[in-house]
Parts: sequence; C-alpha cells; structure tokens
Amino acid sequence: MYSAEIMAGLLFLLLLVGLAFLLTFTRTIYAKKQESEPKNLPHGSMGWPLLGETLAFLKPHKSNSVGHFLQDHCLRYGKIFKSHLFGSPTIVSCDHEFNMFILQNEEKLFQVSYPKPIHGILGKFSLLTISGELHKKLRNIAVSFIATAKSTQDFLLYVEKLSISMMNSWKGCTEIAFHKEIKRLLLSIEPEDPLALNILEDFLTYMNGFVSLPINIPGTAYSNAVKARRRLSSIVRGVMREREGKMDLMELRRKEDFLDVLMSKRKLSDEETVSIVLDILLGGYETTATLLALIVYFLAQSPNAFQTLKEEHQAIREKKENGEPLNWEDYQQMEFTSYVICEAMRCGNVVKFVHRKALDQDINFKGFVIPSGWKVLPVFTAAHFNPFLHENPSEFNPWRWTDKGMSKRVTPFGGGPRLCPGAELAKVEIAFFLHHLVLTYRWKTKSDDFPLAYPYVEFRQGLLLEIEPSRNLN
Repeated sequence: MYSAEIMAGLLFLLLLVGLAFLLTFTRTIYAKKQESEPKNLPHGSMGWPLLGETLAFLKPHKSNSVGHFLQDHCLRYGKIFKSHLFGSPTIVSCDHEFNMFILQNEEKLFQVSYPKPIHGILGKFSLLTISGELHKKLRNIAVSFIATAKSTQDFLLYVEKLSISMMNSWKGCTEIAFHKEIKRLLLSIEPEDPLALNILEDFLTYMNGFVSLPINIPGTAYSNAVKARRRLSSIVRGVMREREGKMDLMELRRKEDFLDVLMSKRKLSDEETVSIVLDILLGGYETTATLLALIVYFLAQSPNAFQTLKEEHQAIREKKENGEPLNWEDYQQMEFTSYVICEAMRCGNVVKFVHRKALDQDINFKGFVIPSGWKVLPVFTAAHFNPFLHENPSEFNPWRWTDKGMSKRVTPFGGGPRLCPGAELAKVEIAFFLHHLVLTYRWKTKSDDFPLAYPYVEFRQGLLLEIEPSRNLN
C-alpha cells in the first residue's frame, strides 16, 4: 500500500496538471475569441482566464480618486477600453461624452445589465435590475410619491425632528462614529430597540453582499446577503398584513406613508410592493447616509467652506422665531448648501459606475465598435476627476458650482430615464440636517480615517469625529 505522504503528493500533482490543462484550455478559447473580435474594438486587456480583471477593478482605493486600475488603463489604452469584468467581455468608459451617450440611449441602444448574482440579492422586481415597461411603471409610482412628499410640511417637520434628536443625543460626547450614527438616524432606530437594531444589521449584511464573491454557500457574504433580504422582505410583508387588517382602501388613501400609497395601487403585486420599499430604503438610507458622511468629512478638511455654510444657516435662523421649524422656503434659500452637497457627490463618488450592455446591434462611437451583447460600464468617477473638465479636480471646492455649466460635466445622480428618483428628497434631508449640525457643533476627523471605494463607499474607522459645541450656538 502507498503511504499517506505518497498519496497526498500524487493528488497534489494531479491537481497541478488539471489546473495547467484548464488554464491552457481557457487561454485557447480566449485567443479564438480575440481573433473574432471587430477590428475597431477599443484597446485593452482581457486579464486572466475566467477571472478577467475583476479583482483589480474592485480593489479598494480612496473614493476621492479614480484608483490605480483606472488610472493605469486610461494611460495605456485611452479613456474607452476593453476588459473582462464580472464574468463578461466589457467596454469600460471613462469618457464623459460616451457616458452621457450611454445614459441617454437607455432602452434604445443600451439596457441595464447587472450580474446575475446581484439579482439574487435585489430580487426580480428591483428598480435597479428591471427594464422596459415594468421599470417605467414602478419608477413612476416612486417618483410620484417622492415629488409630492418632499415639500409637504409633515415630511419637513419629521426630518427636522430627527435632526434635532440626533443633535441632542450627542450632548456631552467628545467622540462619535458618525457614519454609524447617521445610519441609525435615517432608519429612525432607537439604541434600545432590539428589532430595529436587527434591521440595521440586516441592512449592513445586505450591502456587503453587493461586492462579495457570488458563492451561495452557508456562511459566505453572498449567502448571508440573500438571507438578509429575505428577512427584510418578511418584515415589510408583516407590516403590510397588519395594515390590511386595520384599514380599508379609503383609509389607506388618506395616509401619506409611502407603504400606504403603494398598497393603494391595486395593480401592484405584494412582491412588487416589497421590492419598491426595499429599493427606497436602500437608496434613501445607504446612499444618503454615505453622502452625509462624505460632506462632514470634506467640511472638516475645508474650514472656509464650513464657515461659509455656517453663515448661510445663521442668516436663515436669525430670520425665524426661537424654535420655529424650517420650511420649504428656507430650503430654497440654502444655495451654498446645495453647492456643498453637489461637490461632495463629485469628490466622494457614492456611485462609482453602473452596469449596461449593448443591445441588438453593434454601436459605433468615435471610431470604436461596441459589439452587440457586450457589457458596458460607464465610470462616473473618471469624469469627476478629469482635469480638462474641472480645475484642480481633487480639491473640494463648492464655489465651482456657481458655474451653472457644472451640472453638465458631472453625473452624481446618474442620468437619462434612470436618473435617481430620490435625488431632491435626499438633498432636503441633508440640508435640514446640516442646518442643525453646523449651528450646534464643530468637529475634527482622524488623520487615518478617510473614505474608501469598495466600490461602495465606507470609512476605515466609521468616520470617527472629535466634536465640541459650536462657539456661536444660537
């Protein structure tokens, strides 16, 4: 009989031979595919067999930069290049003009095309993944509610109440983990509420699954994210059943809660309703919390911007009675606040890129051919740091937004038919929060705590802030 050491050695040798065969086979397939590629395909590299360049593309880097991968590839191949990402041959665009061309030709030349594993996390009715008439129907419902809600006094009072509550909770604190705290605020979570804390934990698990390896084995980040979505869906369905048991249709219509509005739409299935609720929570919670954290981070690095912002809000507060709440007219006066929000979006890049694919025909652009069926990734970050579009692009400079043409040179909220439906709602929430924050506190960040793109944005230490009461507290 062979010894255990010999058997182990033979097994290892067989594995090496098998791996060598697999690599040779896949390289041969790659070579044949490259021979059949159109001659005018953008230059680039397809990377490793099977993996392509996905791992290098997703390597974490400071979110206020393009990262080594994009910088290196743009220098080598130009702003439009080919690669192999997320399991598919892909055209990557760091060209602002081509990015806008892609977004404006949604459903004409291009279509949303997220990797299949993402569907397992988001569900089959998510606004991020669906297209065509179904997307139009569900998006119109969300847009209709948001457009009505953003300026109602009830909503504004609710946002301000949450903001004041957060300011009060920090009294006596010298250090806070801002990113975590603001997420708790936006979900209206009380520290002692165990169910609400479980919801927050599920949301964090849900988010982590977006950039995990799509391996649905118990214990993996992907598997945990799929399970977290099921639990969140179950909670939403439970709330729906509770409301259905207590209210008739007319009572539902009198309510202003988003879920009530959705439930009054008889054309929506329960699954569609749950998906829209989770989409709104995902967008309104995760992206708004991250944008607020980025603003706080950049303001700490820019004393002049902080002071100008504070003066704007002091002027608004001085015109109001003591304790008088903010209103829609006050929000419309927050011009510099709007500049700060937009500049933080440009510098921080909450959304680095989106997934699209070319539809039924090859597409010609600037002499390049984008083959039918290929994935296309418009990378917004690259345009946001393009020195030909923005002077000193790495500098946080809200005053650059006095130039009304700036909005045409950035895509912080996407564009075309998929322009973020909640963009204005998020701006209102952030503006009201900043009003109370800059009038109540001042803060410093840690030197080694900065935003990283995974590609979703996260802070190394949760954005730890040293805080103290404002000297000019009103």
